[in-house]
Amino acid sequence: MFSCPPCASKSLPKEFRNSADALFPPGGFRERKGPTIEAARAFAETLGIGEDFSRFWGDYKSDKAPMDFLECFQNNLDLLIQKTWVEKTEENRKEDLLDKVPPFISYIEGEKYSDALEEFGVILEELASLFFGAQCQKTDFIEYALRIDPLFGLFWWYSGHINYEHGWIKSVDKDVLFAMLLLGICYLTDF
Repeated sequence: MFSCPPCASKSLPKEFRNSADALFPPGGFRERKGPTIEAARAFAETLGIGEDFSRFWGDYKSDKAPMDFLECFQNNLDLLIQKTWVEKTEENRKEDLLDKVPPFISYIEGEKYSDALEEFGVILEELASLFFGAQCQKTDFIEYALRIDPLFGLFWWYSGHINYEHGWIKSVDKDVLFAMLLLGICYLTDF
C-alpha cells in the first residue's frame, strides 16, 4: 500500500516543508485533531493551485454547486487513467479504477466527505501504481517523485499522507474534509 510515513517530510525541499508540516505534522496529530482549513489553503498555494482552491472553496462556502468543476475533474481523471500505458495484464486495474470514480463523485455530491476522502486515498494509491508501477511501493518513492518534478512530488507526498493517517479523517469537521479533498481534486483537474 502506498503511504507516506511522517519521516518522508525530511525529503521535501525547505520551501515546501512549512506548509507540508502544517498540513500533516511530522509527529502526527498529537497536539491537534487533524489538518486545518488554513493549513490546506497554505498547502494549496505551495502546490501551485491556490487560485483554483480559493475559487472553489468560495463556491463551496456560498453553497454554489461545484458540479461543473467535479465534471472537469472526473473527465480529466478518466483521461489520465485511460491514457496511462500499462502492460496488457494491468488493463483490468485501469477498468477497476475507472469504476471507482463515479462512487467517489457521488460521495462528494452527497457531502459524505469522510467516505470520499477514504475512497480518494484508494484512487490515488491505484493511480500511483498505474503511473509508477512497483516504484511507488519503495521507501524512496517521494524522493523519486520529487526528482521528476518538485510539485509533482509534493502532490504524491500529500496523497501518501491521506493513506497513512486515516485517524484524523473521523475527527475533523466537514469543511476541513472538503478542503482536503479540494487539494487533490484541484491538482488533478489541472494536471
